[in-house]
Amino acid sequence: MAMLEIKNLHVTIEGKEILKGVNLNLEVGKINALMGPNGSGKSTLANALMGNPKYEITIGSIHFKGEDITLLEPDERARKGVFLSFQYPSEIPGVTISSFLRTAINARRENKIPVMEFNKILDDKMKILSMDKKFKTRYLNEGFSGGEKKRAEILQLTMLNPDLAVLDETDSGLDIDALRMVSQGVNAFMGKDKCILIITHYKRILEYIKPDTLSIMIDGKIAQQGTGELVDQLEEKGYSWIQEDQ
Repeated sequence: MAMLEIKNLHVTIEGKEILKGVNLNLEVGKINALMGPNGSGKSTLANALMGNPKYEITIGSIHFKGEDITLLEPDERARKGVFLSFQYPSEIPGVTISSFLRTAINARRENKIPVMEFNKILDDKMKILSMDKKFKTRYLNEGFSGGEKKRAEILQLTMLNPDLAVLDETDSGLDIDALRMVSQGVNAFMGKDKCILIITHYKRILEYIKPDTLSIMIDGKIAQQGTGELVDQLEEKGYSWIQEDQ
């Protein structure tokens, strides 16, 4: 069963078309990887899925769990269970990680989560990511290293517990230890009722988070699809062999 169905999606930014007819189905219980050269439209797709208003959908549709969400606002998509881990997370001075997460969780609940229950869940999730408890009192992403920002993103993922996680270059700038911790958090989140889309340039994160499917984006379209083993061909040949077939 498809959790996400993208049909003939065309997206423009400031009048320039970036996505030129993307078709992609993501099934429940599957980890999906999306790769492609710089400028192929991968991050544009991520932003379009989350409803970033800078990215105009001119043709096509996005269906999430059978519902057309093409025109929904970002907060509405988030409430329905769509999560985007940003490539470059923003700093929010004055707002602690703990306060931010409680507010975000309560936005998806009819009744506010009790403080003790929230703190217990938060401590458990932070252990998975090997995060010091002092981390939760820090202002969101302010003064964070690249690895700390990415771990904070994955902490948000595990706390908010969405149905669909779109991870846009979560491995960018991570050293090997941080990559392992982030991957551990992603694997702990994944379950038979979840779906993940990992957008990446590199093979290394896919050695820790094993994809069921791999799609290659070239010039705003899905040019090739296969299993996770397709990444080995990319490692050996690059993208040129796919581009030559287009």
